[in-house]
Amino acid sequence: MDQAIEQISAEVPDWTRENPRQFWDPGRKLLLTVRRYQFWQARGGLFGTLCCKVIALRHRFWSVVTGAEIPLTCRIGGGLLIPHPNGIVIHPDAKIGVNCLIFHQVTLGSRGRGGVPEIAGHVDIGAGAKILGPVKIGAHARIGANAVVIADVEPYGVATGYPGGIHHAQQ
Repeated sequence: MDQAIEQISAEVPDWTRENPRQFWDPGRKLLLTVRRYQFWQARGGLFGTLCCKVIALRHRFWSVVTGAEIPLTCRIGGGLLIPHPNGIVIHPDAKIGVNCLIFHQVTLGSRGRGGVPEIAGHVDIGAGAKILGPVKIGAHARIGANAVVIADVEPYGVATGYPGGIHHAQQ
């Protein structure tokens, strides 16, 4: 099994992965607005409401800059990496586990009626991948570039192509 996979936890978030590295770091700044909005919304009160309004404006700015659609109220585990946030679309009800990696042009959404994806911890999602409907992606799974996933992927599994051929990891 790949040692790099084993070093990254699927349960304990590595918050340092989300810290902006420089002044112009659009992906991390967008994620920071989501985190701050959720913090102040949970605190409540007049000051919390005022902070949420200001943060919502910053979120709109970073959303335009990145071209990503990541709702302020989505459920994202700590340690998410979005190195190239261009075109990422996340359904407001989708769940993303800790220490995941999402590349550009990824869509996590529904297929009309029905549920939305549930991504476990430390899942790598390649550029252009689409994960649609009420599917569960297991911990440490890998979703290949441009894959269309409409069925569950087991832990350590690999999904590639259309309709997301599932390859079982050798252990």
